[in-house]
Amino acid sequence: MSLTSPLSMDLPKGPIVQVNTTANRGFTTDELAQQCVSRLISISEDADPALREQAKAFEKQALFLIKTYLDKAVQSDRTTLYNRLSESGQSELAELIRRI
Repeated sequence: MSLTSPLSMDLPKGPIVQVNTTANRGFTTDELAQQCVSRLISISEDADPALREQAKAFEKQALFLIKTYLDKAVQSDRTTLYNRLSESGQSELAELIRRI
């Protein structure tokens, strides 16, 4: 079997690489959720207005949902860290983590 025909791919029209930075901190869950949504959902400027509105509503719901789960992931990780520090005898440090 020979592959003589080229594969066709639809390449994005906009930039395919995006760089986001912060100064002296990590990204907030709001920022990360927005970055995720902007990579998942693209709304054409030429789309039918009704479809654009529907896509914008979906984008808003996706942003809320992704942020909610990112917040839960952060809290879950802090709970795990708290428990591991407590179990290893670092109760003061664990308590500091819990208060964050």
